[in-house]
Amino acid sequence: MIRSDIRDWLRAHAELLIFAGLAVAGLWLALRGGWFFAVIGGGVALVGASLALGALRRDAFRRPIDAPGLVEIVEGAIRFYGATDRGGEIPLRDLVEIRLLRLQGRAHWRLRSQTGEALLIPVDAAGAPALADAFTALPGLDMGAVSAALAGVADRGDAMRTVWRRSA
Repeated sequence: MIRSDIRDWLRAHAELLIFAGLAVAGLWLALRGGWFFAVIGGGVALVGASLALGALRRDAFRRPIDAPGLVEIVEGAIRFYGATDRGGEIPLRDLVEIRLLRLQGRAHWRLRSQTGEALLIPVDAAGAPALADAFTALPGLDMGAVSAALAGVADRGDAMRTVWRRSA
């Protein structure tokens, strides 16, 4: 009944649409009259808007799976199982730098640990969208800047961009 391209778009943006709908419902409730409904509706609208903003920033991480390998976030560690590349694991607490770079025409995350070990993860590997939630746990990381860098590396072909570095 629904065209396949519209259905695919709705499925890809479902989280954002639900939270935006929550914000609109909160505004509707706030405008029903009286201070009670204004306070409750305003709170619901703020929660919905903040969740929608987070969903919008995570949307940049969602890409069609086009690279070999699998990313997992397990017990505070980022694991990459590479099919053709080397895999590895870096705990979030040991992470000191995140870079986005383009290698052989494909965008990669380059994660560096305190010991100098580096882990390359294609941005379009299976499970790579989970990195958005893992990165939010890092101190001082600006998800808006990370999303903008991800769009810049993928679209404009920037060679490399440092998106986060742990402060000393």
